[in-house]
Amino acid sequence: MSIKSDRWIRRMAAEQGMIEPFADAQVRAVDGQRIVSYGVSSYGYDVRCADEFKIFTNINTAIVDPKAFDEKSFVDFKGDCCIIPPNSFALARTIEYFRIPRSTLTMCLGKSTYARCGIIVNVTPLEPEWEGHVTLEFSNTTPLPAKIYANEGVAQMLFFESDEICDVSYMDRGGKYQGQRGVTLPKT
Repeated sequence: MSIKSDRWIRRMAAEQGMIEPFADAQVRAVDGQRIVSYGVSSYGYDVRCADEFKIFTNINTAIVDPKAFDEKSFVDFKGDCCIIPPNSFALARTIEYFRIPRSTLTMCLGKSTYARCGIIVNVTPLEPEWEGHVTLEFSNTTPLPAKIYANEGVAQMLFFESDEICDVSYMDRGGKYQGQRGVTLPKT
């Protein structure tokens, strides 16, 4: 299994629509204003955060239960930036829609700009033949409010291609998050 380069990422985006929309170079400024970069890099693709957020709240004193998730645990917010309360959590999604090839496993790492501020980005692996918007999990580990910028880079996707095709892909087994659009909450 090897990590894939910018050339491979560009080819897969063009030939198979692996990433849509796709920026074929690093975008570091928009309208002359510096932003947290996004787009293809040497061995990865930096994704952007959409402007839809679900911010954890405890106003309804709900219990977080992955088997019986209560949507009242979140407050919906739409905007150019999201403020995550201290020691709290928010969900968002990528602007980009992914179609992962059958021979590929995709891993996500947070960008250093956010990590150095105590903001952790978590995404589970994108399995072979998974497709959809990626739900992003942001944890604010600090005792201060933290800001997440919509339409800017938040995490980097790394693509690993196997030397053999898997017997059963995410699509084959009918994965519960296949084709997800928007911010997707836990499903059982």
